Amino acid sequence: MLRTLSIRDFVIVDTLELEFSAGFSVLTGETGAGKSILIDALMLALGGRGDASVVRDGANKADISAEFATDGAAGDWLALNEFASDEGGVLLRRVIDNAGRSKAFINGIAATAAQLRELGEMLVDIHGQHAHQSLLKTDAQRALLDGQAGLFGDTRAVAAAYKVWQALARQRLEFETNAKNVLLERERLEWQVGELDKLAVKSGEWDEISNEHSRLSHAASLIEGAQEAVAAISESDNPILSQLFGLHQKLARLADIDDALKPVLEFIEPARIQLQEATYSLNDYLGRVELDPERLRHVEARLDAIHSTARKFRVAPNELPALCDTLTAQLQQLADASDLDALRQQEARLEADYRVLAQKLSKARAKAAKALGDAVTAAMQDLSMSGGRFALALNACEPAAYGLEQVEFMVAGHAGTVLRPLAKVASGGELARIALALSVITSSATTTPTLIFDEVDSGIGGGVAEVVGRLLKRLGQDRQVLCVTHLPQVASQAIQHFQVSKAVSVVAGGKTVSRIDRLDAKARVEEIARMLGGLEITATTRKHARELLAG
Repeated sequence: MLRTLSIRDFVIVDTLELEFSAGFSVLTGETGAGKSILIDALMLALGGRGDASVVRDGANKADISAEFATDGAAGDWLALNEFASDEGGVLLRRVIDNAGRSKAFINGIAATAAQLRELGEMLVDIHGQHAHQSLLKTDAQRALLDGQAGLFGDTRAVAAAYKVWQALARQRLEFETNAKNVLLERERLEWQVGELDKLAVKSGEWDEISNEHSRLSHAASLIEGAQEAVAAISESDNPILSQLFGLHQKLARLADIDDALKPVLEFIEPARIQLQEATYSLNDYLGRVELDPERLRHVEARLDAIHSTARKFRVAPNELPALCDTLTAQLQQLADASDLDALRQQEARLEADYRVLAQKLSKARAKAAKALGDAVTAAMQDLSMSGGRFALALNACEPAAYGLEQVEFMVAGHAGTVLRPLAKVASGGELARIALALSVITSSATTTPTLIFDEVDSGIGGGVAEVVGRLLKRLGQDRQVLCVTHLPQVASQAIQHFQVSKAVSVVAGGKTVSRIDRLDAKARVEEIARMLGGLEITATTRKHARELLAG
């Protein structure tokens, strides 16, 4: 449950520290005092969207922290994501500066807004004051039923199966529509792949054959040059090696006379050895190089064929092997896609898979719809809709990502009337009461420890308001319930009462700020009396307030 909420420089709140207890708590105050600001701040701490506009005028940043007691799924999530604290519980913090930059923390560790939202869904369930408006939308009705029945896993599976099925159906339809174009493209690819397969260029072949052509075309010059080098080094009348040997011998004798010449000898000896090695290498080279006009003609023909094909396909010669692989893959893909019978068979299998999942979802929805309809009908009897009925119609539709049926809320507001779509028959007050009943019922089914109702009781009053208060109080016996309300009948049922007010603050530079005070028994009488009688509080309204609180 929510233990504490700390707010700094948020909208019109300068600083605020609140402690919450278990059970049913209410927040009340005059219109415009900022009752929903607390809910907005909490939603921000739970990963909601925020920008620079939430920072109080004149402040650098808004800072919201919310501390929760944790157990069950939330505790497991904290441990799994390495946010767990040795002290137990969890502290969520969100900071947004006046440039719109946002930071999030879980137990003092940097986190993402997405992580706050994921954890927040396990901690708090918020029912907004405009919830009844969304009830008029088919998507919202379906989502409420699926959520109440715990079917979101099934709906995701159905949606995934539908997506795969439809993707293949579009592929099959495209082939049927463009069969002629597909055939032409396939023929073009077959011709291109055939040309490249016939040439059979191997990876790296262009560089190898280019080097070989250069060597073969200059073979005579290469042989002549190598022979001249061998002669000059070791086979002429006065070869370099002989000269170098004689020079070495002469300097060796002189070095015996003057040691200063010995370093020169150390340079000459390696040079003589290197020249001898060069002679060996040149003789080996001459043994391998030969004039081969036939091989030269073959290589030139291969070069010309590769070059011509590369020019035809408008690629570099060394890119032909990769091009052949790419076109072959495209041809194979087109061949697979153009097998119409295989496509139809695969499409039929995918449709069957989808229908199995969708029919399973339909059965689960039918069961859940009956239970939810009965529960809301029972709640309507207590909300001044005696004899009224509520049901969920599952209208068959064409296969869709959400299944095989549309969900439609049906209502009969009074005894003797027939069920008709909610959007067509419910008045504003009836819609508000039905929305409240749904909120309470769906909240009862969830394991979320903290429930927040933000003015969901708008549009009702009188005796119905008392019933609503008792419903929320009963809900608070099993979990923590916070309710922003304008109804004294609801507020009087709470075990903890906060009053929201606003005033001009000297500390805040003469600006209007909002504050929240926890009310004691005496202050509660005054606040309930204000809610009953407006600005002028009389002895009669105070008496009525005490009666409400006593009841």
